[in-house]
Amino acid sequence: MESRADQGPDPDDNVGTRERIVRAASRLMQRQGYDGTGIKQISREAGAALASVYHFFPGGKQELAVAAIQRGDEEFAHELRAAFESEDDPAEAILVCTRNLAEGLRASDWADGCPVTSTALGAMGRAQDIQQAAAEAFAHWQRLVRERLLGAGIAEEEARDLAHTVISTLEGAELAAQVARDDTPLLTAGRHLAQLVNLYRRGGADS
Repeated sequence: MESRADQGPDPDDNVGTRERIVRAASRLMQRQGYDGTGIKQISREAGAALASVYHFFPGGKQELAVAAIQRGDEEFAHELRAAFESEDDPAEAILVCTRNLAEGLRASDWADGCPVTSTALGAMGRAQDIQQAAAEAFAHWQRLVRERLLGAGIAEEEARDLAHTVISTLEGAELAAQVARDDTPLLTAGRHLAQLVNLYRRGGADS
């Protein structure tokens, strides 16, 4: 997903102040991490008064980070659903998803990785609510994948384990691609995940 973190607020965005603030926080923390992003910068990026930021988020940056993670959760859930709706075969859908992730990274000049991970890692061990929001995001994505695998005829236990593998692999491959400024890790991971899904559908993997 291409970020506008360096472009300032979009005057054509017909959204409320709170949503602009969450968008800004999500974009900035996606690129700069939790520690690298300040409340004043979020205020400027959102085109909102500092008092408005604290009005909507009296818990300050920590509360904003939770909202940013929740936004990132829904964004990637939307991408997963769109991929699954575009392809009847879950293996092909995973390939579509990885190609879309790679395209988004390239379009952002490798700046826009996973907003959930980039935000949560910066607060690791310091903010339980941020870590909880990230854990819920991962569980949400895993659930979406598991449900699609169940619909393809994969047994419950295998679908659960495979869903964990899919999400964990995509997260790691996206980070590797971002660091290398090369989409090969993502595209390779997508091909191998598709092969693994097909193996389970054929009943060729041990449970």
